[in-house]
Amino acid sequence: MTGIRPSSGMGLVEELGVRPLINAAGTLTVLGGSVLSPEVLEAVREASQVYVDMTELHAKAGRYVASLLGVEDAYITCGAGAGLALAVAACMVRDRPEARWSLPRAMGLRSTVVVQSRQRNFYDYIIEKVGARIREVGVEGGTDEREFAVALDGSVCATVYFAFDPMEGVLPLARVVEIAHSRGVPVIVDAAAELPPRSNLRYFYDAGADAVLFSAGKDLGAPNDTGIIVGRRWIVELCRVLGPHSYEQVEGSTRINIGRTMKTSKEDIFAVVAALKSYLGSSEEERLKAWKLKAEYIASALRARGVEGVEIVYPEGIRHPRPPCIPRVEIRLGTEHEAERLLEGLRAGDPPIYAYRVESRVYINPQCLRGGEERVVAERLLRELGKG
Repeated sequence: MTGIRPSSGMGLVEELGVRPLINAAGTLTVLGGSVLSPEVLEAVREASQVYVDMTELHAKAGRYVASLLGVEDAYITCGAGAGLALAVAACMVRDRPEARWSLPRAMGLRSTVVVQSRQRNFYDYIIEKVGARIREVGVEGGTDEREFAVALDGSVCATVYFAFDPMEGVLPLARVVEIAHSRGVPVIVDAAAELPPRSNLRYFYDAGADAVLFSAGKDLGAPNDTGIIVGRRWIVELCRVLGPHSYEQVEGSTRINIGRTMKTSKEDIFAVVAALKSYLGSSEEERLKAWKLKAEYIASALRARGVEGVEIVYPEGIRHPRPPCIPRVEIRLGTEHEAERLLEGLRAGDPPIYAYRVESRVYINPQCLRGGEERVVAERLLRELGKG
């Protein structure tokens, strides 16, 4: 006996015992990112039935994405985090491409990456995974232009700008680009969750960034483990070389590069292209309107039953799931304990509902609510708040 049982006819969700949930938090990686449209699922199916040369597919898909966006080049990755790692690595070996085989050992390379103090976050550790070291510039109050310029010395290979705009005390991207480029330093922008607005697909690039990183598994609607690097041809081409599908013959032996652990499948690549085409053809105005209507329904249902401290807000700051252009229902509670108890009650129900909190305020993000789920969320909130 192998221990393998024949299928019982149930779906894998049921067979694995996984509980599908209502996502009222946003396109978070820990909740699966996004759900796939029929167009994207069809692209995955098509890719699953063919063999392709992955190097050719990467190059042609990247150029196709670039043509859709009107940029120099693009590269599909296994997430925005992989894009950040590859872009930093590309900047490290820009002047010494043969050093790519030694990464993450950075001996003799320019390997310092400048990050503004107020933009430090729990994702920036990825920068150091390829052998770079972060140089934090500024104090808690912010960064001034002079100290930023001084920090861009001969050891610096790049500066990374985390797009959490608007943020007080942070040098704006336009000045970062101007100062960095005047010293020959590339600018990488991490804009992983900065969609919508759709215009951001070009905004940071047009502002002069050398590489811009997006998650394709969030609002774009591709699988959760995908991303896109949009950028100048020199850095995108280096990212491809450093990526998962490069095999190079060096002195009679085969070598691979640091991106080998960041493998993308043909199904992922097809899915990203299909998702981007669909995204560019959709009505952003209608999507924003639908989210606002869901938020208004929930807020009105709570107020009608006497729940106080309910507002619709457009939150700022890095403690909220991005982007800030999507309305949230804010429920102000007395203490952090009360807020956490409300979240626990929502998660414990059937189906589980995942929202989020910032201190003593609970937030409902309508971005991932599907048709009718706003009613379920409102009913459950009323029940948990003792108003049901």
